[in-house]
Amino acid sequence: MADSQSAGHLAARDIWEILPKPRWRSGRPERLWLHMLLFLITLLTTTVFGFALTESFRAGIPFNLDWLFDGYVRLAHLDPSLLDGLWFSAPLLLILLAHEFGHYLACRGWQVDASLPFFLPSPLLLGTFGAFIRIRAPIYTRRSLLDIGASGPFAGFVVLLPFLVIGTRLSHLSHLGTAPDVISFGTPLLLRAAEWLHFGRVDPADIQLHPMAMAAWAGLLATSMNLLPMGQLDGGHILYAALGERYHRVIALAAIGGLVLLGFAYRAWWIWAVVMFLFGRRHPLVYDQTPLRGWRVALSIASFFLLIISLAVVPVSTR
Repeated sequence: MADSQSAGHLAARDIWEILPKPRWRSGRPERLWLHMLLFLITLLTTTVFGFALTESFRAGIPFNLDWLFDGYVRLAHLDPSLLDGLWFSAPLLLILLAHEFGHYLACRGWQVDASLPFFLPSPLLLGTFGAFIRIRAPIYTRRSLLDIGASGPFAGFVVLLPFLVIGTRLSHLSHLGTAPDVISFGTPLLLRAAEWLHFGRVDPADIQLHPMAMAAWAGLLATSMNLLPMGQLDGGHILYAALGERYHRVIALAAIGGLVLLGFAYRAWWIWAVVMFLFGRRHPLVYDQTPLRGWRVALSIASFFLLIISLAVVPVSTR
């Protein structure tokens, strides 16, 4: 009888209704000082890196680490010329903020407890390792998993697009690719399309990107890394929401194998393949197994194409 039906016999779509919903913590976010401190340090490190990019761009010479070391010396002396680095750091941090707050607001919408973004500063290339939010509660439905996983990459992508277009138009032609010991950056398909529209059929090695375009490039790198279909990366969330646990496991293993193959072109992929093999083959159980429908199916497919146009097989190399 319907009145005696147990929770174990309820339809999958009803599970969400009977599960307890998490409450949001009241008052200020936990350790707000830590979020602000990490953001400010990341602002400094990305601005120093942006200064190095801006100086090499204006001089029309290859980027090298000497410019970066000079930037830290200027930082120690509070040199105002470092503000030129904001051409890179301001757009990049806006892109990362949009990405993480896309996740955060989706969590809020689904009543999933999550932290504010944690930024990760880096003293070397790009000035940051990115940012992340900590999800502190289970995600119960495939619909909410898809929304939370896809919201970050697409929010960041919307913000980076104008910086990509404007930054490409501010870039200029050069012949740095023929110089020895040049640090060069790979060209994702979307960036290549923007370069082709502005410069025509020019070798990417002959284009010196403006720091604003480099910020968009870094945003595309972060997007592609997060959309890899494995583990608890954004792409792993989307894959699980779209196809379920069984296919997630199979495709994640195939994607790790793809990273191994990519490693023959760029060895750092092997490190990522090992990390993902250890931690990225499985995804936490989502109780509701109701298949996605309508626009969410289209969104999961669009996520795959976003990965393809954002990925650079060889992100950084030295000639």
